[in-house]
Parts: sequence; C-alpha cells; structure tokens
Amino acid sequence: MAQKPSIPKGTRDFGPAEMAGRNYIFDTIKSVFRTYGYMPIETPAMENLGTLLGKYGEEGDKLLFRILNSGDAFAGVDFSMYRQEDGGMNSKALSLKVCEKGLRYDLTVPFARFVVQHQNELSFPFKRYQIQPVWRADRPQKGRYREFYQCDADVIGSRSLLNELELVQIVDRVFTLFDVAVTVKINNRKVLAGLAEIAEFPDKVVDITVAIDKIDKIGLDAVEAEMREKGLGDEAIAVIEPVLLLKGSTDSKIGAMREMMSGKSASGLVSETGLKGLDELQELFGLIEAAGISQEAEMDLSLARGLNYYTGAIFEVKAKDYQIGSICGGGRYDNLTGIFGLPDMSGVGISFGADRIYDVLRGLGKFPEAVTSSTDLLFANMGDKEMKYILPVARALREAGIACEIFAEPAKLKKQFDYASRKGIRFMSITGADEMSQNLVNIKNLETGEQVSITRDDVERIIKHIGGEA
Repeated sequence: MAQKPSIPKGTRDFGPAEMAGRNYIFDTIKSVFRTYGYMPIETPAMENLGTLLGKYGEEGDKLLFRILNSGDAFAGVDFSMYRQEDGGMNSKALSLKVCEKGLRYDLTVPFARFVVQHQNELSFPFKRYQIQPVWRADRPQKGRYREFYQCDADVIGSRSLLNELELVQIVDRVFTLFDVAVTVKINNRKVLAGLAEIAEFPDKVVDITVAIDKIDKIGLDAVEAEMREKGLGDEAIAVIEPVLLLKGSTDSKIGAMREMMSGKSASGLVSETGLKGLDELQELFGLIEAAGISQEAEMDLSLARGLNYYTGAIFEVKAKDYQIGSICGGGRYDNLTGIFGLPDMSGVGISFGADRIYDVLRGLGKFPEAVTSSTDLLFANMGDKEMKYILPVARALREAGIACEIFAEPAKLKKQFDYASRKGIRFMSITGADEMSQNLVNIKNLETGEQVSITRDDVERIIKHIGGEA
C-alpha cells in the first residue's frame, strides 16, 4: 500500500508563486540592509546544544529541537540513572545524554558564537545580515510555525544609540517599500529591571518580563495572576500595574517613569538602572525625531521581549491594518558574547519574520503584480521551422534580462494560451509562416488584446513593448 505523502505540522511547502513572493521579501530586505553597510554571513542549521541551552530562558529551552546522536545513540545508556521516583523517565536529562546538537532557535546566538570564533578575522564594529531558517518546537497556529525564516541585521562592538536608530530606519524603509503601515514599539530592559527593583523583587526581573511579554496575548489579569504564581505580592503588583496602563506621549511617559524611578513609587525606592534606561529612551526618540521616520514609533512600557539576553533597547513591530502577531523584533544585548569567552562586546540587532510578512502582504494585497509571474513572454510553438526562427530572439531577450519561454511542443494554440493564463504570463508571441516571410515577430498583450509585429532583429523595441514603453 502506497504511503500517503505528508509534511510535519508547523512546516509548509512553497510553490513557484509563493517562492516568487518570498524572494521579493528577501530581496527587498537585503537591499535595505546593504544600504546601511551590513554584510551577509551564514551559520549551520544545527549548533552544539551547549551553544543554544540557557540563552532563551526556561521556556525557550523547551522549544529547542534536539538532534539524536548518530549511530546507536542509546548504546551504553544506564536508564536506571534517569528513572524518577514515580516510575517515569527524566527525559530532559536523558536527552542531554543522547543529543549533543540541536536546530538553531534563532540567528542571534549563532551570530554571537560566530563573532567569538572568528573575532581575529573581523573588523569592529561588525555589521552583518543573515537570512536563514530557524526551528522551534512550538504549537502550530495562525502566524506561528515550527520552521520559519528570519532576516536579521546586527551590529556588534559599539554601544552608540546611533545603531538603534539605524535599525529603526531600516524598519521604516523596508515597510515603506512594502507599502505596509506599521507601529514600531520601543522599550528598554533597564527600565524593566528598574521596575523590578522599585517593586522590591530585583531577583524576579526575568519572571516579571516573561509575564509582561504575554500581556497582548492573555491580558492584564492573567499577567498579574502569573506574577503572583512566581511569588510577587500584591504590593509589588500595585507598583507594576500603573506602568502597564500608562498612556500619553513619549515625553509624558518618560516623565511619569522618572518620578517612579526617583523614589515616588509606593515603595519609595530609587533605581539608577531604571533612570539610565529612561535616559537611553529619551536620547533614542530624539534621534528618531531628528531622522524624520515616516512610520509610527511609540514607547510601549508593556513591551518586554521574553529573551533573556536583552539588556537595553528592545523593539517590536506590528502591522496596523492586518491582525497578526509581531512581524519584526529585536534589541540591545551586552553580555551574549561573554558567554562564549569574549566579554564587553555590546551588540544590537533586529529580526524580520519573513513568513508573517508574507501573510501580511498577501492579506493586504500588497505584492506587486510583476512578482506573481516569473515569465514575461511566451513564444508559442508553431512547429520546428518556427521554433528555430524564434530561438535567436529568445536568446537575445534572455541575455537582456527578459524572462521568456518557448512552449515545448507544437500543441493546439488553446492549450498554449491556457498555459500562459495559468502562469500569469502577460505577453505571447504567435509567430508563423507569414511573419517569418517578412522577418517579423508577433507580440500580443494577453491582458489588453493589443498585438504588434516587430522586426525580428529589433530586440530593443521588443523589450520596450513588453516593458510598456512603446
């Protein structure tokens, strides 16, 4: 019995039309990255588990796809060592024994490993972009996949807030080119650390940020319930709650937070860390205003970004006119390379979620018409003589960058027209004996019905006609 073909949940196949759209996304983002001096790198799909574990928090570690060691991975394993009191198996400990590698969870941690490993070959500050797939053992749902592409840009070896500004400018330019209105939400992890300090739970900053990061998904009440589960009392939550509900302009939010961080909260504590974060936010928004960003940028004090390695500015981008999660995010990290033996190497980066951007562009009908078809012109196959007649024309057009096809068989014209229609080809050449006798090529616009005959050797005019210039 034949096996029914299938793919794993949370993964997708992409046909030619979809790949054309994805390549449009990748090419647009790459073009913007290059204008800011970012250079491409690639890293392996799998990394040593030691590289990945502990970088994304406890929840992130659970989402790592682990790769079973090759050969008989379980040979010599004493399973009694991993048996729990209830009779179950300590699968986490066992997996560390039989799995030495894992699929990368993101591109930032592999980038930090790359920087440390190749530090003597790089010039700092080092600006790189990277467009590759990542994997997460998440529950598949709309806009959330187990395999998806990220388009990352990072600069490492500089603490200047000009780098943060450039990332906001890159976001602004990319989504302006896509003709998609977005909101760039910005916060600072130092402000969140300061919030934990004045709430008198500085050791709970990770628990607080992980909970806050879910506020858009589960709501304020559920976030507060999660913080209580993590050991925060009502007094601490009373300090945190007003911050999550704070409204107004960036200046008014920063002003209100300065008062809180300066000892005017319920606890009366001062947080120098929080004040430093507010200084950075104020400087960054000043740079954004001076740069003339066209997309909306706002300070969002509920923005936390759950990844543990962020230490400064954090970003998240959401589409205004299409309901989906974050389509872009990132932030400043000061300690990531230190884990691999290279301390004091601050970096900041941002990641575009290509799969969600694809869903947004498709949902809003923002893909340019030219993207949906890879072929500009189809030459109908009218027979052997006619095919040999048009071969030099097809070659000249291809050398000029015009995508064209010759129908493979001398089939009925209806079949050839249907083929052009299914592929979204706009122009078709039906060149027969009459045209050949006059050294002409017939070009028909399948959308308007207009057709012209052009001298076979006048390739430039053929190109102009297909391009709409004649």
